Amino acid sequence: MELVFVIVVLGILAALALPRMERDVRQEAKDNILAAIRYTQHLALNDNKTDPSDTNWQKGLWQIRFVTSNVTNRAFFYTISSDAAPYNGAVSQDETAIDPANGKYMYNANADTDIDSDESPNIFIGKTYGVNSITFSAACNDAKHIAFDHLGRPHTDIGDAENDYDEYMNSDCEIEFGFADASIAPLIVTIRTETGHVSAD
Repeated sequence: MELVFVIVVLGILAALALPRMERDVRQEAKDNILAAIRYTQHLALNDNKTDPSDTNWQKGLWQIRFVTSNVTNRAFFYTISSDAAPYNGAVSQDETAIDPANGKYMYNANADTDIDSDESPNIFIGKTYGVNSITFSAACNDAKHIAFDHLGRPHTDIGDAENDYDEYMNSDCEIEFGFADASIAPLIVTIRTETGHVSAD
């Protein structure tokens, strides 16, 4: 009888615990993306790239770049990087940030869904969460990336920057992340002008 009672109690506990063990993919994606944007801003706050003697200095700002690869499986991922002079616009591994969660590069060498041993799995939002669309709108329409200066202020299109702060984002930016699972509502991330405050709903 005692054994039967223990089995019944364990069954009840398991039934109560199972619903809590189900993944909330949207929440996981939200936490990851918000953390990545905030980390990019943190790097910028601690690394002043301003150089009045160089008209192209904005091109070296720390930025988070969201990528849809051209390969068949359309890998969706992001990189966090700071382009070094002469600012060719391409992201190389040695220009990317190190993920504080695992010590690996926030970089995807082949723009695919294969995670190399030195690449952080956290950047692969398509493979991990089923993100299958990323749409920039408002102040960052079609930008695909957001950069921050040493005051934490957001910039966009820094690849075209020529004058001091000429790509400063003067209104809010919205980024919509869609999911392959149609039952998951799109995630809308907002980055505020001036403060760079990031939120999502």
